[in-house]
Amino acid sequence: MAPNHRKPTEADLSRMQSLIEFTRARLGTEAQSPFGSSVVETDTGRLVLRRLNAVRRENDPSSHAEVRAMRAACKRLKKPSLAGHTLYTTCEPCPMCMAMALWAGVDRVVFGATIADASRHCAQIHVSARQLQERSDMECLVVGPVARAGCVALFEDPRMVAAMALWRKSRRHRSTPPVSKR
Repeated sequence: MAPNHRKPTEADLSRMQSLIEFTRARLGTEAQSPFGSSVVETDTGRLVLRRLNAVRRENDPSSHAEVRAMRAACKRLKKPSLAGHTLYTTCEPCPMCMAMALWAGVDRVVFGATIADASRHCAQIHVSARQLQERSDMECLVVGPVARAGCVALFEDPRMVAAMALWRKSRRHRSTPPVSKR
């Protein structure tokens, strides 16, 4: 059974810092993205792998960093379950990514920037990872934001600001988040 870490641990902070550095090192390259994700063994802390968002590079709207990381980890581990693993991500998972984390059975999701933070730079679906987890019958602890400032800085890097501006021009994007109708 996964440890019950509802609050970030020192290990979470260290792993998030490592993911931020991995993601930042790729800014300015063809693979640049502020969205990075890693899969780590929950008990040992052993890194399984890391991935970046590749939506534009792969012309695939599902190629989010979290989805790519979980797919690759399942293939590497030769099983469809990531029970016993924690998903780290530089941004709170969108509903698609959080749903996959739930279906994959990850123990914990640890995120950096929030959906609201990302929304200032690119289109988002305003449903939190916690909301999705609470509406499921699957166990998964959602922890975050962790190292939020460092993750937000990935979006605010001038190379990403320029790339996101071009991306927004190429698709429909509201400049402000929708107003809740509740």
